[in-house]
Amino acid sequence: MDFVENHGEVFHHIAKLLLVWLLVPLEHALMAIPPWLMLPAVAGIAWHATRRLGAVVVLTAGLYLIGSFGLWDKLMQTLALMLVATLLTLAIGLPLGIWMSANERLRKILQPVLDIMQTLPTFVYLVPVLMLFGLGKVPALLATVVYALPPLVRLTDLGIRQVDRDVVEAARSYGTTSGQLLFTVQLPLARPSIMAGINQAVMMALAMVVIASMIGARGLGEDVLAGINNMDMGRGLQGGLAIVILAVVIDRISQAYGTGRRERALRQGVTA
Repeated sequence: MDFVENHGEVFHHIAKLLLVWLLVPLEHALMAIPPWLMLPAVAGIAWHATRRLGAVVVLTAGLYLIGSFGLWDKLMQTLALMLVATLLTLAIGLPLGIWMSANERLRKILQPVLDIMQTLPTFVYLVPVLMLFGLGKVPALLATVVYALPPLVRLTDLGIRQVDRDVVEAARSYGTTSGQLLFTVQLPLARPSIMAGINQAVMMALAMVVIASMIGARGLGEDVLAGINNMDMGRGLQGGLAIVILAVVIDRISQAYGTGRRERALRQGVTA
């Protein structure tokens, strides 16, 4: 408790920074976009990712169904929390995974840490952030980031390590610097693994939505929690179904981008 008393002001500033500059502006921006404009935008993204009309129709219809439940604003609140959590996870996880792939000593240190992070029960993540930040959206956001971080770090490290050594040696023989090797050879070839890590991070972030609602995070998880507390199975089922639909939409789009354009074209029988 002495630590919290001595450094509480620092954590207050961090919480204010995340709220004022990231989460609240994004949430307000998403809620200001009318559904009739958001749905075509999602359809366009889905088409660009999958190039499959059936998938576009199903994914867009799923989001329309959430709006039909009267949960559109809560959907946008959940989406804002997920986008900010994913952004922070990427900002921490990608550099850490790249560093791990290049430093064997760091990898040996972080492996047990990541193991512990992945095996801890989800409720355990709430204890330290509640102690440091209190109730609200910020502790929910940070707990989500910590929970979603391990798969991204692991799969980024794995993807870079699995790049063909002959390709790496050929690039070095042409005089490429370490930075050029990373950004022009290793990261492009490791993209499927990295995109799988991003996909897993997003799915794990969605898994925290209901738990995060227990400490003040608004959104779809709030309806699930209210349905459980009040024995209102209809409300809880609607919130749970909305979370599943959002997970399917994000999963299908991120997986499609992970396969790459050439693979998508070959899958459709079109020469790339």
